[in-house]
Amino acid sequence: QVQLVESGGDLVQPGGSLRLSCIVSGTTVSSNTMAWYRQPPGKQREWVALIDRLGFTQYINSVKGRFTISRNNAMNLVSLQMNNLKPEDTAIYYCKRDGPVASWGQGTQVTVSS
Repeated sequence: QVQLVESGGDLVQPGGSLRLSCIVSGTTVSSNTMAWYRQPPGKQREWVALIDRLGFTQYINSVKGRFTISRNNAMNLVSLQMNNLKPEDTAIYYCKRDGPVASWGQGTQVTVSS
């Protein structure tokens, strides 16, 4: 069974950086499209970034130039490097394995506040 475990969320000041990690078991990150989503307080979950099997990446406009999604095939994990964080980036961040049956992690809290 596929399992995803996120980590790296924290409280950070505006302009700061965080790196989220998603460790995957039960499948390989290199054979799947992997994505990050987030759910801000009181709002619906939204897609943030993805990396497909070929390494092609896409981002929601609001994070372009600030966030970078990557994967480490040897460690079977997907990361989200987040720079120049803004208060509106505050959310629970989820890792997702796309597919006919999607798999989700439990989420990690990111709070951007002074």
